[in-house]
Amino acid sequence: MEEKIIFKRNFYEKLLSWKNESNGSTAALVEGARRIGKSTLCEEFAKNEYKSYILIDFALVTKKVKDLFFNHLNELDTFFMLLQTIFSVTLYERESVIIFDEVQKFPRAREAIKYLVADGRYDYIETGSLISIKENVKDIVIPSEERHFKMFPLNFEEFCIALGKQNLVDYIKLCFSKKEPLERSLHNEAMLVFKQYMLVGGMPQSVLAFLKNGKSFEKADSAKRDILNLYRDDIMKIKARYRSKVLALFDQIPGLLSRHEKRVVFNEIATNSYAEQYEETFFWLSNSMISNECFLCNDPNVGLSVNEDRGYIKCYLCDTGLLFSHAFDENELMEEEIYKQIFDDKLGLNEGMFYENIIAQMLSANGHKLFFYTSYNEEKHRNDIEIDFLLSNNSKLKFKLFPLEVKSGKNYTTASLERFIEKFKNRIGGAYIIHPRNLIEKNGIVCIPPYMVMCL
Repeated sequence: MEEKIIFKRNFYEKLLSWKNESNGSTAALVEGARRIGKSTLCEEFAKNEYKSYILIDFALVTKKVKDLFFNHLNELDTFFMLLQTIFSVTLYERESVIIFDEVQKFPRAREAIKYLVADGRYDYIETGSLISIKENVKDIVIPSEERHFKMFPLNFEEFCIALGKQNLVDYIKLCFSKKEPLERSLHNEAMLVFKQYMLVGGMPQSVLAFLKNGKSFEKADSAKRDILNLYRDDIMKIKARYRSKVLALFDQIPGLLSRHEKRVVFNEIATNSYAEQYEETFFWLSNSMISNECFLCNDPNVGLSVNEDRGYIKCYLCDTGLLFSHAFDENELMEEEIYKQIFDDKLGLNEGMFYENIIAQMLSANGHKLFFYTSYNEEKHRNDIEIDFLLSNNSKLKFKLFPLEVKSGKNYTTASLERFIEKFKNRIGGAYIIHPRNLIEKNGIVCIPPYMVMCL
């Protein structure tokens, strides 16, 4: 039997902290897009950290197991006795965990968490996608005993470790902390790994196909197309009236990101459409974690969310490797040598959208909510300030802004960023440009290579 490869995930430490701090008082609810490795990680955690565990996969579970949640929750001794019998596993008080996998497919089990946690005998981990979608929660009372965790595809650090580059990660972090450039050959190596990450992405199946087939981008692409088809199948199962809008937006994400301003123009998705008509559409895509939303913040002040404008939105795909496969068909990738163009920095106009998408992906994985900023100049009849991302220190007393501009090419101007810094100088805590060159600091702006975004 072929050995299963388990990637090292930073999320493991989050589960470990929950286990130690909670001591059975809450269930861990792990949310994330399909195929990012939630089930694999949670089962590995259960094997390592508990004396025994039961994994109930509600995508495959029998009626016999489901009936337990209807017939025996009022008598938990019987409930646990039957559960152990069905799964042939012995549970030990305070030493065992029960995993509810794909819990959104059986909301009754999620509702039962309230009683199971109160009972206190075992720990509980729930995993799922589409957790907050209305049709998956409409008939249940959401338990307050859940502690929510968001899990993402492999981040850049995890991808490096999968490639055996732990020392490179440590060196990048050290240089960032000292605001020093990497030694030239190591910068080139880091950029090479970063470009592989951009092309392969962080979906475990894609990374596995890439590594097990001699770093084959073609094999990784096949795995990604299977995942994209899975996402389309999920969208086609939406029962609500907005299914066609979700599908239209999902299909148009590459086209929207290829535009200069990247934001969604609703009238171009469908004639005479407007933002309010797509509110449920974006909700579905963001809550399934297929997309990373980025909203316009028209007055960057204390609490960026307070001033967000949901009528202006950018919609990034959750994984940039998936975006590559979504943007090009198989023939284009091979015949036009897209991979070679990326490594030679010759892709041209399209390259900017992939760079911006991967920065959005890396920032989201670091826990940042995404905002952008634009300012229209009446005299020039155009936007004279465009900031790709706004970060903040989240302080209510000493609020500071950190504007971030993404430049995929080596030659660029900083005029827009400088105007923003001048306009909001009392709020600025620092400013960053993400560029393909090594780290350099000039005029108070820290210019860092894209692989350092993991340190923000």
